[in-house]
Amino acid sequence: MRKTSIPIFFLFMLMYSCNPKLAGGLRKNDLGKDVEIITDKGTMIIHLSDSAPLHRNNFLKLVKQGYYDSMLFHRVIKNFMIQSGDPNSKHAAPGELLGDGGPAYTIPAEFSESLFHHKGVIAAAREGDDVNPKKASSGSQFYIVEGKKFTEETFEKAAQRAGRKITPEQKEVYMARGGTPHLDGNYTVFGEIVQGLDVIDSIAWVKTDGNDRPVNDVHIIKAKLIKRNK
Repeated sequence: MRKTSIPIFFLFMLMYSCNPKLAGGLRKNDLGKDVEIITDKGTMIIHLSDSAPLHRNNFLKLVKQGYYDSMLFHRVIKNFMIQSGDPNSKHAAPGELLGDGGPAYTIPAEFSESLFHHKGVIAAAREGDDVNPKKASSGSQFYIVEGKKFTEETFEKAAQRAGRKITPEQKEVYMARGGTPHLDGNYTVFGEIVQGLDVIDSIAWVKTDGNDRPVNDVHIIKAKLIKRNK
């Protein structure tokens, strides 16, 4: 028995040395995983971006902890976005106003020209510029863009509203997929939906109350890390 226990021990040591522990309970291999979000309306798979490592790591950490399980999409606006991540939503009464919950920390903004608000991206919610001039992100609240498609005319108006130069490549994506270009450079995008875009529409078009909360609750049943499909 001793002869077989030694190589098994070293096998485990090798496994953990190749997959070291990082902050927040993550391991190195977790950084290359996708996130599966199972909702009442279907399943979405999110690919997180290495261009926003602080947001990526924070989101992975919370998912691994089961933080988002049973939360609601508490703010939903058709042709705009769906928002979740408020822990107070787990046991909220019908019609209760939500959106102020989250951990007691923020994440520094991570803006990148390669990450912009086309349909299907995931971005961090935050407090307004009046109290948050550095545009730091909420520790847990996020939104997924539904947005709208544009004609040449409506896109030019949206580009002017954005107040920044939109590259020809970005314009092509916005025209084909839709999005919310006026949010670029104001909120940190940190990933995108690679499977389940139709689920965004299914959630975004539900009936809502005066606070943009769905009348019939839409839950994140489970969020978990999964092996990336390369």
